[in-house]
Amino acid sequence: MVLRFQATEDHGDACGQGHSVASTRASVESALSAADDIDSSEIVVSILGPYVVLEGFVRHKGHVERAVEIAEDVVGKGYVRSRMLRR
Repeated sequence: MVLRFQATEDHGDACGQGHSVASTRASVESALSAADDIDSSEIVVSILGPYVVLEGFVRHKGHVERAVEIAEDVVGKGYVRSRMLRR
């Protein structure tokens, strides 16, 4: 289960209201680590403007989509970009 850390769907506005980049990154990393259905040890989370960027490697094809889904649960739909590859 992933808890939504942000009450609004518009992540860009939240960043403009003092929502720190570090807290966003930490929230996404924490949510990915807490998910027991994917191995997130090789996923790097970074922030580029209002977007969360997921980079790195996963072992199964469905894990890319799952990692994006988890990150979107934190920051909102449309604010996650994936640069992950499957090994």
